[in-house]
Amino acid sequence: MKNILITGGAGFIGSNFVLYFLNKYPNYHIFNLDSLTYAGNLENLAGAEHYRNYTFIHGDICNKDLIYDIFTQYEIDAVIHLAAESHVDNSITNPSAFIHTNVFGTFNLLHTAYLHWFHSPHTPKEGRKHCVFHHISTDEVFGSLGIEGYFSESTPYAPNSPYSASKASSDMLVRAYFHTYGLNTLITNCSNNYGPKQHDEKFIPTIIRNALQGKQIPIYGDGKNVRDWLYVADHCRALDMVFHSQYYGETFNIGGNCEYSNIQIAKQICTLLDSLVPQANGVTYQKQITFVQDRAGHDRRYAIDSSKIFKKLGWKPIESFESGLEKTLKYYMERYCV
Repeated sequence: MKNILITGGAGFIGSNFVLYFLNKYPNYHIFNLDSLTYAGNLENLAGAEHYRNYTFIHGDICNKDLIYDIFTQYEIDAVIHLAAESHVDNSITNPSAFIHTNVFGTFNLLHTAYLHWFHSPHTPKEGRKHCVFHHISTDEVFGSLGIEGYFSESTPYAPNSPYSASKASSDMLVRAYFHTYGLNTLITNCSNNYGPKQHDEKFIPTIIRNALQGKQIPIYGDGKNVRDWLYVADHCRALDMVFHSQYYGETFNIGGNCEYSNIQIAKQICTLLDSLVPQANGVTYQKQITFVQDRAGHDRRYAIDSSKIFKKLGWKPIESFESGLEKTLKYYMERYCV
């Protein structure tokens, strides 16, 4: 049985991925490490406790002794690293937390993996030749696009926020451990995820929650910032394919091929809510949309070219934005007791 350490598995993407992996791979033992900060919630993992091949570990990826003990005690064969501080607004007000977790935490995992899997650079220990370190990153490392063009795997890094700078730094560390030490590394850079279990502070949950609670729906600037949206279940399938691909030392961009501006998203959600839970006074939820002062350093547009993962692995998103948004709305309407 393969022993796989998944970090950040109580968060949004992590919890969806842990449950997906447990269901698909009974021959893998999943060790889920999460520090359960505000973004991690064990309720996201309901049902995981019934799997015999699942172990939850409460702890911090920056804890050197803990990570060493996990690798030693459980003979970890692979790491799928999702744990990260990820909210851009928080990175502006408290950048040190992002540097600590995203940079030092990634380094701690990488170096511990190297020490357990290798005698020396490019000389793996017996039975460790096929150990894998898969690092999950973001398209924000590439900076901002104009009205045309797409991020590809060869796009130069140009991070514009403390968050994206910390993720770019962690990507570079992963790259260095492949070239210098010979770790079998994989990096995936994904576009904006959405779907069930996303933290309330994120964009789409905030729109839904504020609309249903009769509050203002805040939209930064003019609302024309564009993002490429990826349904979380499609992301999980992509991570699965890349993890098993053996394209070591390479990166894969994962996008939803689904570009919308922030104001388009807000209006679309409001229109759906008008149909599903119309207000008693008949007023559309769009009346609650309010433009607020723009975020500092707010990137104008992200869009991902996913042709590499399609050509090499055959992956493409299954969920349309309309169907994914309906599933997302259903989840949050139940969450907010509608």
